[in-house]
This record gives sequence, C-alpha cells and structure tokens, in this order.
Amino acid sequence: MRTRYIFMLTLCAAAIATFGSGLAGAQDRNAARPQGSPGIAPGGTMLRTLQRGEWECALPGDAGGKAYQVVEAEGFRIGNASSYRNPQGRGIYLMRGDELVFTRGPKTDEKFRRLGDNMLQKLNPDGSTSRLICTRVSGSG
Repeated sequence: MRTRYIFMLTLCAAAIATFGSGLAGAQDRNAARPQGSPGIAPGGTMLRTLQRGEWECALPGDAGGKAYQVVEAEGFRIGNASSYRNPQGRGIYLMRGDELVFTRGPKTDEKFRRLGDNMLQKLNPDGSTSRLICTRVSGSG
C-alpha cells in the first residue's frame, strides 16, 4: 500500500512538473488581455462616462430676479453603461474626451461640452455654445 502511495505522489509530481508551467500562463489575466489602447476611440480621444445621478438643466437668470431658470424639459438621469432616461424615455450617450452626444432615445443628436465632473454646457446645432448649463444635483442613477 505504501509503495502505491509513493508511486501516486511521484506520478502527480511528474504531471505538475510537465504540465504545470504551461497552465500557469493560461491563468495570467494580464497576458490574456488584448494589446492596444483600451478606452481610446478612433482618432485618439478617450471614451468616458458621466457621473451617475440626476442632472438639472437651467438658463442663467438676471440681476433683478432669479439667478437661474430651471428648464424641466432638458433634465435627465444618468444610469449605468452610458444610459440615460427622462420623462420621454430612455437612451444611450457617447462621451469622447469632453464632448458628449446623445446617440439614442429622446435626446438623440443633442450635444454638450463637459465643463467639469458635474457640469455640462449644451451646444447649438452649429457647434457654438448655448446658454443652457446642466448640473448633477444628486448621486447614483
């Protein structure tokens, strides 16, 4: 019985020595990752996502009245996986560097420029900046 036990241990050790080195590389997650620049879109611009949560949009007010005028119809909520929703429905956005474009859903083709982690400025169809500013007012979507 003891001889059989030693034989089995020797056989296992030989198998590990023979096949073990090849299996170690298969478990290396870094070696399995594709090479290249992850997160870089064609043209070299970094893909990003917005902070999740509720975004409120407003126009500047005037010195004699309110500091800003909320535009309810422009507000939206950012969720997971580059998604958003508003009262009209759900959609998807793409953010390259500091430029955001809504690609699907009720805000399709609307464009914004990121001014900071929690602030966007809407762009007019000709690419010029509009007066509308959107600010994240609550966390997690």
